[in-house]
Amino acid sequence: MRPVAIAAAGKTPFGAFPDRDLRSLAVEACLKCLKNGHVSPSQVEAFYLGNFAGPSFVGQNHLAPYVSTAVGIRDVPATRFEAACASSGSAFFHAFLAVASGVYDCVLVAGVEKMTSQPTARVTEILAGAGDCSGEIKAGSTFPSLFAMIARRHMHQFGTTREHLAAVAVKNHANGALNPDAQMRKVITIEQALAARPVAEPLHLYDCSLISDGAAAVLLMPADRARDFTEKPVRILGVAQASDFVALDHKQDITTFPAVRRAAQKAYEMAGVGPRDIQFAELHDCFTIAEIVALEDLGFVERGAGGPFEASGATARTGEKPINASGGLKSKGHPVGATGVAQLCDLVAQIRCEAGDMQLKRNSIGLAQNLGGSGATCVVSILGNV
Repeated sequence: MRPVAIAAAGKTPFGAFPDRDLRSLAVEACLKCLKNGHVSPSQVEAFYLGNFAGPSFVGQNHLAPYVSTAVGIRDVPATRFEAACASSGSAFFHAFLAVASGVYDCVLVAGVEKMTSQPTARVTEILAGAGDCSGEIKAGSTFPSLFAMIARRHMHQFGTTREHLAAVAVKNHANGALNPDAQMRKVITIEQALAARPVAEPLHLYDCSLISDGAAAVLLMPADRARDFTEKPVRILGVAQASDFVALDHKQDITTFPAVRRAAQKAYEMAGVGPRDIQFAELHDCFTIAEIVALEDLGFVERGAGGPFEASGATARTGEKPINASGGLKSKGHPVGATGVAQLCDLVAQIRCEAGDMQLKRNSIGLAQNLGGSGATCVVSILGNV
């Protein structure tokens, strides 16, 4: 397969936008991306859209051509991908395969979600559809309760504490305060995180990501052709998708996600690197415990060491392994269908040294981990300027 690069990226701010609809958000991100890549809609050969629940959130099906035609992309394949919160990560993975195999030379990948059009209770119900509706959801589980079980078991098995969880929230809020596109630019303290109202014990308010609207897009090309459109192409060094059981009760150990481990192993092998080579990462912190588990499953630390690693400051902007310099899902926002591609946009900005106040000093190779459901889908992507 031939080398592939990201030639351009574009995204909207994340937040609650009552005056915006799903299509306008997606179109904004796509047009920004095409403009940044000096590419016209007519040059795009395929359009891949990640979206989890547009039909439920806004009542619109057939979303890929609904968006692509509004962008000005016509007469080419336009396909929607659904993999829960990993929907746009999955769209990116398949777009990479299409370009790497030589099927297409120019593919636009976007992700979008408009969640705030529904009340919180309905949003929770829609999101629960990414779980096992015949079992755990039928019994009353929601994703806060499922990840609360994961957190409680991690605490029992490894001694993880609520202070460790709070350290994730405090760090990501501090990072998000530097992000002009973040939904919640609010610095918090450990004390505030610990004292916040409970959602599903041991998870409290600041342990949970936000209900968000937003969109993001990236443009993929063969690496040699990308240089005709940008002076700063970002190489896709490795990308892999893996899956596992949807229901927690089917997993042998709920403190680890096999899909994350498998996707990471494949992405590392493709890139020819290991966990120690990754200089920074955007991890899927839908809940604070998810970031801790991801640190372990990606091989950044040993099993059970994620909590103390966070509390030590090692994942801070100035730490040995900066995690979620964008603020992560916790502070930046989590419009679920857009999250995977948005993570890639953040990696691209860092690698190109275009991240403004968020810019890290060590930024030549970064990793994005995009999780779907309670570990049923994972996409791991490794980008670099090498």
